Amino acid sequence: MRPSPRLLTTLVAACLLVPAVTLAAPFAYVPNEKSGSVSVIDTATDSVVQTLPGGQRPRGIATDGAHLYISEAPSNSLVVVDIGKARQIKSIKLGESPEGVSVSSDHRLIAAAVEESNSVVLLDARKRRQIAEIKVEGDNPEHAVFSPDGRWLLVSAENAEQVDVIDVKARRQVGSIPVGKRPRGIGFTPDGTRAYVACELASTVYAIDMVSRKVVAEIKAGTYSNGVAMAPDGSRAYVSNGKDATVSVIRTSDNQIEATIPVGKRPWNMAVTPDGRKLYVANGRSNSVTVIDTGRLEAIAEIPVGELPWGVVIQ
Repeated sequence: MRPSPRLLTTLVAACLLVPAVTLAAPFAYVPNEKSGSVSVIDTATDSVVQTLPGGQRPRGIATDGAHLYISEAPSNSLVVVDIGKARQIKSIKLGESPEGVSVSSDHRLIAAAVEESNSVVLLDARKRRQIAEIKVEGDNPEHAVFSPDGRWLLVSAENAEQVDVIDVKARRQVGSIPVGKRPRGIGFTPDGTRAYVACELASTVYAIDMVSRKVVAEIKAGTYSNGVAMAPDGSRAYVSNGKDATVSVIRTSDNQIEATIPVGKRPWNMAVTPDGRKLYVANGRSNSVTVIDTGRLEAIAEIPVGELPWGVVIQ
């Protein structure tokens, strides 16, 4: 039986009254070291939509989507912020001068590099407690980054010419890989077979084969290369150059520089949106975040944030 014209009209009108479903955009979280806050950027509009607590001096930051995990220098702690409630819910002691923080891909573990104790603290993300403190050889570790499969942690140290390799399950260092002076940012390709390490004083990025644990390419970047962010498909490594105020774009297929993009003053740590279309760069001396369109390879916005932004995490 066919519906009457009046019924069809009623059904169409009802459909038009149903509101469109709005998908939440990924948000970029920016710890502002001097302001003691976290700026929240809506990546759809490239505007700051919220400011969250971050402790007195937030630096390293990671997220599981529901919480922010932030290293906080004066209290030497990991600050846990509930994003939905917009408040700090816990503070966990780490050791003197914690810096880089990362979360494993399954969101079960958190790693924090602790400079003064030359160690990496491993924490259970669900129970929010320390489960191990792992000593490393490199002096003054800055970043501790999980491999995509969660098997390894690569640790860079300011006063070293190596990155240390931690076996996560064994809870100990199992090797080190020689690189240039003052290694800082680390990024893995999605399959975990390669890692890119920016060495600041060498102004060079080292591509490491994770199977052989050997450097397979040395890529000259800008002056004082430091932060590294990987494209989600692994096709590019983005590297911030602190002195040049630029970002170098490395094509991972042949490890050549594809482009150099001007950004704000003293670019530091960065993050890419999940779709790979935008790169967000924290500019420490400009108190801003530069947004780069990765298709056009050019800056499309500069967003004011708090003072001394340290980095970016996106979820």
